[in-house]
Amino acid sequence: MSKRIYITGIGIISAIGNNVAEVLSSLEAGKTGIGEITLFPTLHQGSLPMAEVKLSTAQMLNLTGQEGSEDFTRTTLLGMIAAKEALNSAGIKDVSTLRTGLLSATTVGGMDRSEGFYKKFLEDPAKGRLKDVINHDCGDSTERIAAYLGINYLISTISTACSSSANSIMFGADLIRSGKLDRVIAGGTDSVTKFTLNGFNTLMILDKRGCHPFDEHRAGLTLGEGAAYVVLESEEMVRKEGKQPLAELTGYGNANDAYHQTASSPDGTGAFLAMTKALEMSKLKPYEIDYINVHGTGTENNDLSEGIALERIFDPVPPFSSTKSFTGHTLGAAGAVEAVISILSICQGMIFPNLNWSTPMKELTIEPVTQLLKKRSIRHVLSNSFGFGGNNSTLILSQPPQSV
Repeated sequence: MSKRIYITGIGIISAIGNNVAEVLSSLEAGKTGIGEITLFPTLHQGSLPMAEVKLSTAQMLNLTGQEGSEDFTRTTLLGMIAAKEALNSAGIKDVSTLRTGLLSATTVGGMDRSEGFYKKFLEDPAKGRLKDVINHDCGDSTERIAAYLGINYLISTISTACSSSANSIMFGADLIRSGKLDRVIAGGTDSVTKFTLNGFNTLMILDKRGCHPFDEHRAGLTLGEGAAYVVLESEEMVRKEGKQPLAELTGYGNANDAYHQTASSPDGTGAFLAMTKALEMSKLKPYEIDYINVHGTGTENNDLSEGIALERIFDPVPPFSSTKSFTGHTLGAAGAVEAVISILSICQGMIFPNLNWSTPMKELTIEPVTQLLKKRSIRHVLSNSFGFGGNNSTLILSQPPQSV
C-alpha cells in the first residue's frame, strides 16, 4: 500500500489564463480576471462583476475537437481542457497502462443548457427539447471528460459545494493509498450561469466592486468559472517510471461543524478542525507551513471565521493570501484551482498577492500578503476550501524529495 502520494501533472483554465503558463503569468503580473459580464444577457450587466474564462463555448468546442456539437456543456468543456493539460503535463500518453481513475467535482453541472431549455419551455412547451436538459446532471460532465481522456477504469463525481474539488483530491489519494488505483486525475470544473449569479445575488453576498478578501470593507464574493485537475500517482508508480513529481500531497483533512446551511461558524470551528486534521496527517508543525492559500471569499462571515481559525492554530500566522481576487470564486472548481496555484507557488518560489486589499479587519491581528514575494523557499503550502453546509477541507502540498 502506497504511503506517499505525488502530483506529477497539473492543468488549469480560469479567468486569468487558458493554461498553466498563462495563469502563472497573470499571477506574477498581478493581473485579475474580474471584469464585466459578457457571457450572457442579464439585468446585472454593468453592476455586478464576474471572472469569466476568456473563451466562448464555440471556441472551446473547436479547441477540444467537438466543433458544432450540442452534446457538451460549458462546464464539461472547461473540464476537458484542464484535465487534458494535466495528463500532458504528467507525460501520460496512454491512460490504460495503469489503473487510472477520474474524480471530477462540480456544483453547477449542465445548468447553462438547462437555462436555455427552461426559457424555450415557458414560451412554448412543444419547443422544449429533452436533449437540452440531458446534460443537466453533474455526472454528465464527468462521464464526457472521462471519455475524452479515455478513462473507464473508475469514474466518480463529487459535489460538496465549494470544497468539492479539494474533496476529489482527498478521495483520489485515499483510493491510491488503499491499493484500488495507481493513478488518479482529480479536480473540478464549474461554469458561470444565470442561476448561480442570481442565486448568490439573492443571498446578498456579491460585491459590486469585485471581491477584496480580508479587507475591513469587504462586501462579498465575486463569481468565477474555470477548471483545474492534478494527476496523483502512487510512490511505487513514480519510482517505477522514473518521474520527478511537481509536489507531494502530505496532508489533508475534512470537517463539518454543522453550524448553518450557508454560513461558517463564527468561531471558525470547522476551519480549525480541517486544518488541524491536515497538519496531523502531514506530521508538520504549524510553524513549518510557509504559505497559506486561504479560502478567502471576501464575504463578511467567511473571512472573519477563517481568520479566527488561523489565529487559533498559528502563532505567528504565516504569509497568506486569497487568490480568488484573481480568479473569482470558481465554486466546485475552487479547491483544485487553488491547489494548482499552490503547486506553482512551490515550484516557482513565489507567494502571490491578495489583490484589492487596503484596510485591516478590526477583529483580527493579521494582514494578507499584498505584493508578489519572489525567491522564497516554499516547502509546505496549506490550502483551504470551505463549502455551504459546513463542508470544510484543507490540503497540504509540499516540495517533493529530490529523488523519489
